[in-house]
Amino acid sequence: MSLKVGKAVPDFSLVADNGKPYKLSNKIKNKVLLVFYPGDGTPVCTNQFADFRNNEEKFKKLDVEIIGISSNDSKYHQSFKKEHNIPFTLLTDENGQVASDYNCLGMFGIKRGIFLVDNKMQLKYSHIESVSIFRRNSDEIIDLIKKYS
Repeated sequence: MSLKVGKAVPDFSLVADNGKPYKLSNKIKNKVLLVFYPGDGTPVCTNQFADFRNNEEKFKKLDVEIIGISSNDSKYHQSFKKEHNIPFTLLTDENGQVASDYNCLGMFGIKRGIFLVDNKMQLKYSHIESVSIFRRNSDEIIDLIKKYS
């Protein structure tokens, strides 16, 4: 599937870190930044979510909710959130189907990617890293949100 800016993104339902189902179309209020990432506790992922956490107010001012998606289960997510004080919802894509729908499934699992989605489920911006050790920092993402919102 090819995702195009201005077009609808695939809806999905995954298990959240609290063990409850999370369906994108039922939860999206304003804008959502979907953050696909390889796994909880890895150095780059930890730095990425700490950066988002440290800039949480900037995202809130832009009415953007951050949602992380990896293959880790809810227990891993809970531990990761607690250890690093991560305030965002983390979802489990155990079999990688949602990552595949968003072109973020690679040979070694989920690839790092970001997708800005508005409350009509339309894609405003997307970027998939060519190598998982690369990541966009909060300032870059916030500038992109301002540009594409």
